[in-house]
Amino acid sequence: MRQHLFHEIVVKRDALFTDYDMYENIPAYASGISMNFPAYPRIALTIRVKILVLFLALSLAALAITGYFAFSAITNVGSYAQGSSQALGAGVVNDSSTALLSLGEQYLVRIASDQANFTDALFEDTDSEMDILAAQTAEFQRNAPVVSSTPTYMENNPPSDPLSGAVLVFAPGATATPGSEEARTLAGLADALKAVYTSDNDMTSVYIATDSGMMLIYPGNGTLPKDYDPRTRQWYIQAAAQEGLVWSDAPYVDAGNNGLVMTCSRAVTAPPYGHWVIGSDVSTKTINEDFIGQTLGENGYAVLINQNGDVISRPGLSAGDVRWNEPFGQENAFSGNDPGLGVVAANMTAGMTGIGKVWFDGTETYVAYAPVSSMNWSLGISLPVSQITQPVEKFTGKIEGATQDTGTHITAQTDRLKTVFSILFVVILLFVLLVSVHLSRVITGPVATLKEGAAAFGDGDLDYRVTIRSGDEFEDLARSFNTMADALKENIGNLKRTTAEKERYAKEMEIARSIQTSFLPEKMPEIPGCDISAVMIPAMEVGGDFYDVVPLRDGKWSFVIADVSGKGVSAALFMAMSRTLIRAALEGAPDTSAPLCTANRMIARNAPSSMFVTVFSAVFNPVKLTLACTNAGHNPPLVVRGDSGEAIFLQERGVAMGVLPDMDGTPEYVQLKPGDLFIMYTDGVTEAFDARYAAFGEDRLVRIAQECRTLSAGEVRDRIIAAIREFTGPVPQSDDITLVVIRVLPHP
Repeated sequence: MRQHLFHEIVVKRDALFTDYDMYENIPAYASGISMNFPAYPRIALTIRVKILVLFLALSLAALAITGYFAFSAITNVGSYAQGSSQALGAGVVNDSSTALLSLGEQYLVRIASDQANFTDALFEDTDSEMDILAAQTAEFQRNAPVVSSTPTYMENNPPSDPLSGAVLVFAPGATATPGSEEARTLAGLADALKAVYTSDNDMTSVYIATDSGMMLIYPGNGTLPKDYDPRTRQWYIQAAAQEGLVWSDAPYVDAGNNGLVMTCSRAVTAPPYGHWVIGSDVSTKTINEDFIGQTLGENGYAVLINQNGDVISRPGLSAGDVRWNEPFGQENAFSGNDPGLGVVAANMTAGMTGIGKVWFDGTETYVAYAPVSSMNWSLGISLPVSQITQPVEKFTGKIEGATQDTGTHITAQTDRLKTVFSILFVVILLFVLLVSVHLSRVITGPVATLKEGAAAFGDGDLDYRVTIRSGDEFEDLARSFNTMADALKENIGNLKRTTAEKERYAKEMEIARSIQTSFLPEKMPEIPGCDISAVMIPAMEVGGDFYDVVPLRDGKWSFVIADVSGKGVSAALFMAMSRTLIRAALEGAPDTSAPLCTANRMIARNAPSSMFVTVFSAVFNPVKLTLACTNAGHNPPLVVRGDSGEAIFLQERGVAMGVLPDMDGTPEYVQLKPGDLFIMYTDGVTEAFDARYAAFGEDRLVRIAQECRTLSAGEVRDRIIAAIREFTGPVPQSDDITLVVIRVLPHP
């Protein structure tokens, strides 16, 4: 720094002397005569004053020019920033509003599709149950009567608890009698009716009606009208006229006081009884509450229509005062006056998925729709447009308010900056004045000598020496120059050697890291029914952790994870040896017990003093979904059950490899199920510390694994690593982090 300062002073002084020579004594300058400043008696100003005047003039000019451009720039920047803020705010409002509306529409369509698929699955379940009941009914028709464990009561004497038994009803004009063989055969199906009803709580009742005029009903309410004849009902007639399951085209009033219902029926024909029609009723209330649901709060609801546009279910739909033998006035989606409603209804009956806008009672409303494929019906979800646009309007107001606040803040900051700059201008001017006075006092003749030395040093001549005998600070400065040159020369040599050594070390460590990385599997094997992901993150350039996947006999695989004691290069070398010995012992083996014992003996024989390696090996059978686990002093792996989320740590834990010449190779067996998560890890996961020296711990690992147990193995791995990074914050990684995640895929 001294060299730079005096070099600048010398240059400025020489410029001053040159100007003086040229303008005050041109003949002398032209003749090359050496000038001596004190030889000019007519000059009243001293060098000290000249330097002061020169510095002040330059400083004032520089400050004036800088101030002008600074004030102009501040004003322009403030105006531009305010304009840009307003334009940006307007753009954000427009783009965000469009995006929010689009996301809202997509969200409604997704809800409609999900709910339609759910409803479709529920109706398919009902179809499956009716098919099973039809098969049982056909079997009973072909065999002798059996006595059911569920009692059958006559219609005039129903059970006090309807769920305790079935009721046998005889229609007017029935040809069968209570004691007939057909009646006893029909009564034998009471257990089957009860089983179907119990397995599906969406049904209001399940029953079988015959050509002879009998009807077996469960639960046994006994509430049918005296003149009720099932053979005249539409569900019976349609089922008897065609094969397979038949759903009623529209809801009707149930004769058993269950309100509006939809009936699924199917005819079973076998000698000698003719048609037996089985049926089950689902109320529109159940369809609305349990099937299609009310998913969007009090302002939105769902509606179910058939292929003709008739409303099957909606909130508030009821039979009212209509009796069972009276026609029910059917609502139709095409009956509205709004053209948009007709378009939406046409798309719904055509089996399309989408969204439209309609007007209901003066309110603009979104209607998202999706088909219920198995029934050839369509599900629609309505929600007022204002419920979607309200957050957009609120967001727009916030952006506009923020833009105004930003403009006010920019103006205030611009004014403040101008004030600060003005004060700074005065302070700098006073400072320049003081510095100029001081420099004018200290600058003397030795500056030229220092200039020569500075020029020589600047040119790289570090053998040059400055000689000044002034007896003051300049002489000390000269000695400092010389000392600095010696030190600089020595430091440059040391720096060259140190730089070369560091570059060589960095290159070697990079090669070592690359070699160590090559020891790990390039990619995890593709095992049917499994999703596997792994990662190893060393704490230093190289680490002591490793994992491996080794193929065994009979299609089995051995998953290995290990942690070598220590860190750095020594741990990496010991890791390489351990990994090689373990893999060589495992390849092609039927299991891991004997090979690991062999590898342990070789590691113990070749391990340096106090070096060991903790190892966990799991033999995975993809067919049986079993794990045969051997633990040599390693962290216990974690099993998270996919169905319940239960977390289990394997408890078997032996002695680390390399400690004793012999080890216990008895495995621990674990049975996995579809959806389970199996996580192997090193202590770098649970012993990651934050700034307060608190450990990440097993509890956090369990919580994260439970939360994301339905995700892919790669996502589970990334979630755990992200949680560790968030927990430790800026604290450097203290130990190698290694994870192997195996997820058994659930059945499709």
